[in-house]
Order: sequence, then C-alpha cells, then structure tokens
Amino acid sequence: MCGRFSLRWNRDDIVNDVDVDDWVDQEEFVPRYNIAPRTQAPVIRRRNPGPSGSAGNNDNDDSLIIQTMKWGLVPHWSKFEDKTLSTTNARSENLLEGRGMWASIQGKKRCAIPCQGYYEWLTKGKDKLPHFTKRKDGRLLLMAGLYDSVVLEGKTLWTFTIVTTDANKEFSWLHDRQPVFLTTKDALDLWLDTTSQTWTYDLAKLVRPYHDANTPLECYQVPKEVGKVGTESPSFIKPVSSRKDGIEAMFSKQREKANEPPPSTKQVTPSTPKRKKVEESTPPPSTSSFSTQEEPPSPSKRLKINVSDDSNQPSSSTNAAVKKDIKSKPPNSPSKRKPTKAPPGNKQITSFFGKS
Repeated sequence: MCGRFSLRWNRDDIVNDVDVDDWVDQEEFVPRYNIAPRTQAPVIRRRNPGPSGSAGNNDNDDSLIIQTMKWGLVPHWSKFEDKTLSTTNARSENLLEGRGMWASIQGKKRCAIPCQGYYEWLTKGKDKLPHFTKRKDGRLLLMAGLYDSVVLEGKTLWTFTIVTTDANKEFSWLHDRQPVFLTTKDALDLWLDTTSQTWTYDLAKLVRPYHDANTPLECYQVPKEVGKVGTESPSFIKPVSSRKDGIEAMFSKQREKANEPPPSTKQVTPSTPKRKKVEESTPPPSTSSFSTQEEPPSPSKRLKINVSDDSNQPSSSTNAAVKKDIKSKPPNSPSKRKPTKAPPGNKQITSFFGKS
C-alpha cells in the first residue's frame, strides 16, 4: 500500500520536469515532505477526455495538464464525502478483474501522481519503522492512479487514488505492496490514453511488480516523526543514520570516545609533597644561643667559608658529631632535634644549618 508520500519541489520545477501545458488550481497545492490522505496533491491527466472519455477535435484537448486534487477518491455517484471509505489505494488485482467501484472509471479516468518518493512502515514486533523509497538519481517518480469528480453542495470535488501492486522482490522485506510506477514516456502515454474507453491487455502489463533496471530505486529508514500527520521537516526524506542525532552519529561518538586516550593520572610520590612542605615551612624555633633573626649567609659568603684555611674549620671530632646527628634523623623529620653546639668562630655555619 501507499499511505504517505513526499513532493517538496517548487511548482515551477514540477511543471518543467513533467512537461505540461497548464496547472489547474495550482494555488491549492502546498509543497510538502509529508503528504497524507485527505490533503491536496498535483495529478497529471489529459486536459479534456470528453463525456465519453475520448479526446475532442481540438488538438489542445489532448494535451497534458496538472490539476490539484484531494487524495482519497470519492466516486461520482456519491451523495456526500464518505470518509469511512478506504479509497487512498486501488489494488491492481481489482482492475484486472474489472470489479468493484473502480470498474466504472478505470477505462476513462486514469492519471499519474508525481512524487519524490513514498513512505512505508516496517513492522518489527510492536515497533513500526518508517522507510522512504525513491529513485537513486533523485528525479520524480510517477505513480499510476485513477481520478474522479463529483458535485457536492454545488461545488465540484476532484479526487484521486494510487494504484498498487505486489512488491518487487527487492522490496518485499519492507511490505508486500507498492505503487505502480510509470518510468518511461511510453508507459505514461499509454496509461493516460483513454480513447479506447476500455481496460486493455497493454494496460494490464503496466500494473505488474516494478522491474525497471534502468531506473533503480533505493530505500532507507527515516525518522519516526513522519508518522504524525501535519509535521514537516527536510529530515523526513533523509536516512536516519546520517542525522546528527541519528544512529550513525551515535556510533561515531562511541568510536571517538573509544579512541580517546585515558585521562592523565600524574603519579606523585608521597615524599614529593612532604619534602616541598618541609622546605617551604618555617623551621622550628632554634634553641641555639645564637640569634634566630640572623639572615643566612649569601651563597658567596658560604663559598668563602668553605674555602677558608684549615685553621677556621671545625675539628674532626666536631664534624663527626654533626654527621652522626644528621645521619641519625631524616632531614625532613618534623620532630625537634637538639642542635649541636659549635665551637666559637662557626656562628655562620651553625646558623645556616639551623635555618635550613
């Protein structure tokens, strides 16, 4: 079946593509991505088939025109518009057998409906996923149809239906039905030729499952929002996998995340912050008899002291005592240690270690 289709082309582009002479009630058609039953759409037909269905003597009577009609056929014998009738589609089997409500019009009032593509829903369990089918080259598709007119409340109402047939094997996974497509000029001319007033064998051959290898079709899943009548968006005819919020985008983000390097975890040994803290902290008050306010000697003075003659150096026993005291306790220990009393003449050295 076909319950929704798209035709968002501008009116001028449609006229140029199908090569018609006129468009009746053009202003009543609004280009849409989401055309639903009971809305207006353009239909291609012969200008004036005449009361008997044949073309008149005027050459212009046989020309092609576009006419805006309402989707959902209302038979000419109707007294009112019965919206309970399911006339959005006409099964080709009924046309071949010449039965039902189509028998009175299938030989006289045939038309073609241009579209960019049509929507069909794939049922998966309780879920229904919309898919869009179109020509790979992006040109318009022409669907075979029937039309009729009836006068209701003093106004002529023009309506149409879309002819469907068994789905091509390539698309049977989606649905068991699909529209009948007229993909060549010969097929279009034959379908719109109503001079015989009858249904012929040649017409019957046109309603077979689609098999034109020269006009390949493509089908892909589209957003679920298209299922709501009245909604409009360019995304309705684009693959859901290519949308920024679609499946492909989701997997792309996952791939990017997987390829990202792990967050850096800077390894800091416990001793590093402690050493820094001790070095920057204020040393404990010195118990030395020397003043704690004394500034440590500059590097130049330290160097001078270190290179002084041996007479000013502490004795070996004193040095041994200092080394033993330093070795006995870690330099970074926060505990107080008793300073070693240096002999006279070593105030600057003692004061330096006390502040270090």
